[in-house]
Amino acid sequence: MPRPVRSLRSPRAIAGVAAAVVLAALAAVLGAYTARGTASATALEGLVVRVVDGDTIHVRIGDRTEKVRYIGVNTPETHHPRRGVEAGGREAHEVNRQLVTGKRVRLELDVQERDRYGRLLAYVWVGDVMVNAELVRLGYAQVMTVPPNVRYQSLFLARERDARQSGRGLWRGA
Repeated sequence: MPRPVRSLRSPRAIAGVAAAVVLAALAAVLGAYTARGTASATALEGLVVRVVDGDTIHVRIGDRTEKVRYIGVNTPETHHPRRGVEAGGREAHEVNRQLVTGKRVRLELDVQERDRYGRLLAYVWVGDVMVNAELVRLGYAQVMTVPPNVRYQSLFLARERDARQSGRGLWRGA
């Protein structure tokens, strides 16, 4: 006696296909998230050779030097051609210099790796301290969210709120 042919329209077959699709989608999402979060996939290491201002540094990576702009934060200007030195600019520059000058750093990249000026965009780590977040916590940088680089936006916003409420750095007397 011939075996009956199973229909792909049966509830069991549909459930099996749906489960396979869901598992494949979940694996793709988790795989992308994991790859994005690993140091080897998104990080570079180098030595800070110059501090330009409160949110820009030069880092020697191997045999080249990269101009690096901190992601997610903005500090008052110290070299702007039209605005000159803004209030708090020198202080932010000095705090940044104290945090990174001559130190080995890990540059954690996000979705967009360079800005329109060709600068490498990064979250800058000295050991286990993220300099971007530390500048905000100390009150010398404000949050500046520029999608798609938003990985630490909620952390930065919480640190800024705390710095404002505590009157630290640029928020002193505000």
